[in-house]
Amino acid sequence: MVSNLAPPPDRARLVRKVIWIVLAAVVVAGVAWYAALTVGKSQESAPPAAGAEQLVRGDSHRLTSPAVEKAQLVEFLDFECPFCGSIHPVVEEFKAEFGDRITFVHRHFPLSAHPNSGQAALAAEAAGQQGKYQQMANKLFETQSQWAGNQQSQAPLFRTYAKQLGLDLSQFDAVVADPKTEERILADIADGTALGVTGTPTFFLNGEKLTLSTKADFRQKLADALK
Repeated sequence: MVSNLAPPPDRARLVRKVIWIVLAAVVVAGVAWYAALTVGKSQESAPPAAGAEQLVRGDSHRLTSPAVEKAQLVEFLDFECPFCGSIHPVVEEFKAEFGDRITFVHRHFPLSAHPNSGQAALAAEAAGQQGKYQQMANKLFETQSQWAGNQQSQAPLFRTYAKQLGLDLSQFDAVVADPKTEERILADIADGTALGVTGTPTFFLNGEKLTLSTKADFRQKLADALK
């Protein structure tokens, strides 16, 4: 007598059902594992999104104050950077043309390759404490060829600029020496780094980093932002 090794019909259906459930669980687990792995890799490779507050802080230098702001142009700059110096007259031209509708903003991003860029930023900040940030910024760019690249500290020269601008020199000296002034500049650098700034000048128009080719292209992007 041969033993019947086949399970009864009800038991066979149960076995098949269990097998399908196990297979389905394996498939679902595999899909979940793949999704988690993919998302994990995506999160590891993608840089964290920068908040809008990193573009413009409450104490950022706003060069224009339109009655109705239609766009915002943020520039991360280095006063010793030759490219910043060469584009400064263009920015000034556009500021005059679009400043009634676009808020132009300066953020500091002094580069370690420029020995006096930090001192220049300190001088601009100290002038800003007396309401003359723009005047000092303009002076630094206009005279850039006279001091940029000099390995000796140009702080005494920047102090003569402060005197020419009619600043209170005691107050100017105090602000330059105040650690909080350096911290203010370092905060700008931190924001720029978080936003992906690696060189200067770097412009953001309404939060979007600009890639510029010509002056006409720059003007067109500003005009398009107002439409």
